[in-house]
Amino acid sequence: MSKLEETLALHIRALKLPEPVREYRFHPVRRWRFDFAWPNYRIAAEVEGITCYGRNKNSTLKLGRHQTAKGISADMEKYAEAMALGWSVFRCDAKLINSGRAVEVITQMMKLREAA
Repeated sequence: MSKLEETLALHIRALKLPEPVREYRFHPVRRWRFDFAWPNYRIAAEVEGITCYGRNKNSTLKLGRHQTAKGISADMEKYAEAMALGWSVFRCDAKLINSGRAVEVITQMMKLREAA
């Protein structure tokens, strides 16, 4: 788990939100997983971070899979399929997590689902 994921988990516990399922496999066929999931609410949170693995031969950064065009396209397919299955997917980054805004949004999403 990344530091950002652990920070979000800490915020979730601090606000006493329902415990999420980590690395939840949501799709009946594909091996896709959510970083955080609340299956009863059909809410998922995906932590988006920049990862790089050194430098390429031309000195450009060697980016992680999620930062490549192919990886971004694959993630969009995953999110589209999740939403087609009735999931609300919240994508959050370091700024949203560290400021506490991410956990506020998750809380609001839960309240909206409870009211529906």
